[in-house]
Amino acid sequence: MTAARVFILALVVALLAGCGGTANSPPAAYRGSLPPPGIHAPDFALRSYRGPIIRIAALRGKVVLVTFLDSKCTQSCPIIAGVIGAALPRLSPADRRQVEAIAITVQPALDTPASVRRFLAARHALGVLDFLIGSVWQLRPVWKAFHVLPAVDTGSADIHSADVRVFDRNGIWVSTMHVAVDLTPANLVHDIRLALHARRNS
Repeated sequence: MTAARVFILALVVALLAGCGGTANSPPAAYRGSLPPPGIHAPDFALRSYRGPIIRIAALRGKVVLVTFLDSKCTQSCPIIAGVIGAALPRLSPADRRQVEAIAITVQPALDTPASVRRFLAARHALGVLDFLIGSVWQLRPVWKAFHVLPAVDTGSADIHSADVRVFDRNGIWVSTMHVAVDLTPANLVHDIRLALHARRNS
Protein backbone atom coordinates (compact mmCIF):
# COMPACT_ATOMS: atom_id res chain seq x y z
CA MET A 1 0.00 0.00 0.00
CA THR A 2 1.41 3.39 -0.98
CA ALA A 3 1.95 6.19 1.50
CA ALA A 4 -0.84 8.19 -0.17
CA ARG A 5 -3.33 5.37 0.29
CA VAL A 6 -2.32 4.93 3.92
CA PHE A 7 -2.91 8.63 4.52
CA ILE A 8 -6.34 8.56 2.85
CA LEU A 9 -7.36 5.46 4.85
CA ALA A 10 -6.27 7.07 8.11
CA LEU A 11 -8.21 10.22 7.23
CA VAL A 12 -11.39 8.24 6.51
CA VAL A 13 -11.08 6.34 9.81
CA ALA A 14 -10.65 9.61 11.71
CA LEU A 15 -13.70 11.14 10.06
CA LEU A 16 -15.82 8.10 10.81
CA ALA A 17 -14.70 8.13 14.43
CA GLY A 18 -15.68 11.79 14.64
CA CYS A 19 -19.18 10.94 13.44
CA GLY A 20 -19.71 8.90 16.56
CA GLY A 21 -20.31 12.13 18.47
CA THR A 22 -18.51 14.10 21.15
CA ALA A 23 -19.56 15.96 24.27
CA ASN A 24 -20.28 19.01 22.11
CA SER A 25 -22.12 17.33 19.23
CA PRO A 26 -25.93 17.36 19.17
CA PRO A 27 -27.52 14.17 20.52
CA ALA A 28 -29.89 12.12 18.39
CA ALA A 29 -33.25 12.46 20.19
CA TYR A 30 -34.79 14.04 23.25
CA ARG A 31 -34.81 11.85 26.34
CA GLY A 32 -37.73 13.63 27.97
CA SER A 33 -41.28 12.97 26.89
CA LEU A 34 -42.29 14.84 23.73
CA PRO A 35 -45.14 17.38 23.91
CA PRO A 36 -47.44 17.97 20.95
CA PRO A 37 -45.48 19.75 18.22
CA GLY A 38 -45.43 23.50 17.75
CA ILE A 39 -46.47 24.67 21.23
CA HIS A 40 -44.82 27.97 22.14
CA ALA A 41 -44.01 29.15 25.65
CA PRO A 42 -46.75 31.48 26.92
CA ASP A 43 -45.53 35.03 27.32
CA PHE A 44 -45.49 36.46 30.83
CA ALA A 45 -43.61 38.89 33.04
CA LEU A 46 -42.93 38.12 36.71
CA ARG A 47 -40.53 39.40 39.33
CA SER A 48 -37.47 37.35 40.24
CA TYR A 49 -36.82 36.78 43.95
CA ARG A 50 -33.64 38.80 43.20
CA GLY A 51 -35.69 41.84 42.18
CA PRO A 52 -35.68 42.23 38.37
CA ILE A 53 -38.74 41.62 36.21
CA ILE A 54 -38.24 38.59 33.94
CA ARG A 55 -40.16 38.47 30.67
CA ILE A 56 -39.96 35.17 28.83
CA ALA A 57 -40.30 36.83 25.42
CA ALA A 58 -37.00 38.62 26.12
CA LEU A 59 -35.30 35.22 26.42
CA ARG A 60 -36.08 34.22 22.82
CA GLY A 61 -32.88 33.00 21.20
CA LYS A 62 -31.92 31.02 24.30
CA VAL A 63 -32.94 27.58 25.47
CA VAL A 64 -35.26 28.08 28.46
CA LEU A 65 -36.07 25.60 31.20
CA VAL A 66 -39.34 26.22 33.05
CA THR A 67 -40.41 24.42 36.20
CA PHE A 68 -42.93 25.01 39.00
CA LEU A 69 -41.69 24.92 42.58
CA ASP A 70 -42.61 25.61 46.19
CA SER A 71 -39.83 26.46 48.63
CA LYS A 72 -41.68 24.53 51.37
CA CYS A 73 -42.10 21.39 49.24
CA THR A 74 -40.17 18.39 50.58
CA GLN A 75 -40.74 15.86 47.78
CA SER A 76 -40.35 16.70 44.08
CA CYS A 77 -39.19 20.32 44.38
CA PRO A 78 -35.85 19.69 46.13
CA ILE A 79 -35.02 17.01 43.57
CA ILE A 80 -35.88 19.25 40.61
CA ALA A 81 -33.82 22.16 41.94
CA GLY A 82 -30.92 19.82 42.74
CA VAL A 83 -30.91 18.27 39.26
CA ILE A 84 -30.95 21.67 37.56
CA GLY A 85 -28.23 22.87 39.92
CA ALA A 86 -26.11 19.85 39.00
CA ALA A 87 -26.85 19.87 35.26
CA LEU A 88 -26.16 23.41 34.10
CA PRO A 89 -22.56 23.58 35.38
CA ARG A 90 -21.83 20.59 33.13
CA LEU A 91 -22.39 22.73 30.05
CA SER A 92 -19.51 24.50 28.37
CA PRO A 93 -19.26 28.22 29.23
CA ALA A 94 -20.45 29.11 25.71
CA ASP A 95 -23.51 26.85 25.96
CA ARG A 96 -24.25 27.94 29.52
CA ARG A 97 -24.59 31.56 28.39
CA GLN A 98 -27.36 30.49 26.02
CA VAL A 99 -29.52 28.75 28.65
CA GLU A 100 -31.92 30.19 31.23
CA ALA A 101 -33.52 28.11 33.98
CA ILE A 102 -36.67 29.52 35.59
CA ALA A 103 -38.81 28.25 38.45
CA ILE A 104 -42.29 29.72 38.89
CA THR A 105 -43.82 29.68 42.35
CA VAL A 106 -46.94 27.60 42.98
CA GLN A 107 -47.29 28.89 46.56
CA PRO A 108 -46.90 32.69 46.39
CA ALA A 109 -47.67 33.48 50.02
CA LEU A 110 -44.84 31.27 51.27
CA ASP A 111 -42.24 31.83 48.57
CA THR A 112 -40.61 35.01 49.87
CA PRO A 113 -37.20 36.15 48.61
CA ALA A 114 -35.63 34.89 51.85
CA SER A 115 -37.27 31.45 51.74
CA VAL A 116 -36.45 31.05 48.05
CA ARG A 117 -32.80 31.95 48.63
CA ARG A 118 -32.51 29.38 51.43
CA PHE A 119 -34.22 26.74 49.30
CA LEU A 120 -31.93 27.28 46.30
CA ALA A 121 -28.78 27.46 48.41
CA ALA A 122 -29.60 24.14 50.10
CA ARG A 123 -29.92 22.47 46.66
CA HIS A 124 -26.76 24.05 45.18
CA ALA A 125 -28.94 25.90 42.66
CA LEU A 126 -28.26 29.47 43.81
CA GLY A 127 -27.11 31.45 40.80
CA VAL A 128 -28.15 28.63 38.48
CA LEU A 129 -31.95 28.55 38.81
CA ASP A 130 -33.95 31.77 38.92
CA PHE A 131 -37.20 31.75 40.93
CA LEU A 132 -40.12 33.97 39.96
CA ILE A 133 -42.59 35.11 42.60
CA GLY A 134 -45.63 37.35 42.91
CA SER A 135 -49.22 37.46 44.14
CA VAL A 136 -51.87 34.85 43.40
CA TRP A 137 -53.52 37.46 41.17
CA GLN A 138 -50.30 37.80 39.15
CA LEU A 139 -49.58 34.08 39.04
CA ARG A 140 -53.06 32.78 38.21
CA PRO A 141 -52.88 33.63 34.45
CA VAL A 142 -49.42 32.07 34.22
CA TRP A 143 -50.51 28.82 35.87
CA LYS A 144 -53.50 28.70 33.54
CA ALA A 145 -51.37 29.31 30.45
CA PHE A 146 -49.05 26.44 31.39
CA HIS A 147 -51.94 24.20 32.56
CA VAL A 148 -50.38 23.93 36.02
CA LEU A 149 -52.10 22.82 39.21
CA PRO A 150 -50.63 25.07 41.94
CA ALA A 151 -50.08 24.14 45.58
CA VAL A 152 -52.20 27.11 46.59
CA ASP A 153 -55.21 25.25 45.12
CA THR A 154 -54.40 21.80 46.52
CA GLY A 155 -53.68 23.07 50.00
CA SER A 156 -50.44 21.04 50.19
CA ALA A 157 -46.89 22.16 49.48
CA ASP A 158 -46.14 18.68 48.12
CA ILE A 159 -49.11 18.35 45.76
CA HIS A 160 -48.82 20.42 42.59
CA SER A 161 -47.59 20.22 39.01
CA ALA A 162 -43.86 19.54 39.05
CA ASP A 163 -41.94 18.89 35.85
CA VAL A 164 -39.15 20.50 33.86
CA ARG A 165 -40.10 21.80 30.42
CA VAL A 166 -37.44 22.54 27.82
CA PHE A 167 -38.15 25.29 25.27
CA ASP A 168 -35.84 25.70 22.29
CA ARG A 169 -34.38 28.94 20.93
CA ASN A 170 -37.62 29.64 19.08
CA GLY A 171 -39.65 29.34 22.27
CA ILE A 172 -41.10 25.96 21.23
CA TRP A 173 -41.72 23.30 23.88
CA VAL A 174 -39.57 20.32 22.88
CA SER A 175 -39.18 18.09 25.95
CA THR A 176 -40.68 17.42 29.39
CA MET A 177 -38.90 15.65 32.24
CA HIS A 178 -40.37 14.20 35.42
CA VAL A 179 -38.89 13.22 38.77
CA ALA A 180 -38.29 9.47 39.09
CA VAL A 181 -39.00 8.97 35.38
CA ASP A 182 -36.42 10.71 33.18
CA LEU A 183 -35.17 13.77 35.11
CA THR A 184 -31.45 13.29 35.73
CA PRO A 185 -28.55 15.70 35.26
CA ALA A 186 -27.26 13.66 32.32
CA ASN A 187 -30.65 13.54 30.58
CA LEU A 188 -31.25 17.24 31.15
CA VAL A 189 -27.84 18.18 29.74
CA HIS A 190 -28.54 15.91 26.75
CA ASP A 191 -31.85 17.62 25.95
CA ILE A 192 -30.44 21.11 26.52
CA ARG A 193 -27.62 20.43 24.06
CA LEU A 194 -30.03 19.04 21.50
CA ALA A 195 -32.23 22.13 21.81
CA LEU A 196 -29.18 24.38 21.55
CA HIS A 197 -27.92 22.76 18.38
CA ALA A 198 -31.27 22.25 16.65
CA ARG A 199 -31.77 24.30 13.52
CA ARG A 200 -33.15 27.71 14.35
CA ASN A 201 -36.12 28.95 12.34
CA SER A 202 -35.51 32.08 10.31
